[in-house]
Amino acid sequence: MSKVVLERTYVIPLRDAYEASRKKRAKKAINIVRRFAERHMKGEEVKISEGVNKLIWSRGAEKPPRRIKVVMRKDEKGVIEVMLPEEAEEKEES
Repeated sequence: MSKVVLERTYVIPLRDAYEASRKKRAKKAINIVRRFAERHMKGEEVKISEGVNKLIWSRGAEKPPRRIKVVMRKDEKGVIEVMLPEEAEEKEES
């Protein structure tokens, strides 16, 4: 595995997802997370963990959460990994 160069914790506001039509809000929220990661971590390739995806889709496509807390890690290749704080702790332990 590549060495982690940068690690930060963010609370991402997803309120803009509610501007999309009802059935497309969760998909829009995923795109908001992706753009937020690119902008704040200065990278091109973003990998969103399964936990973040499940959290956004947990109430269906129509009602994504208004904000989520995530940990972002950037490796030496410039790949950004977005995960929940619980997932980040599990990865550190193993």
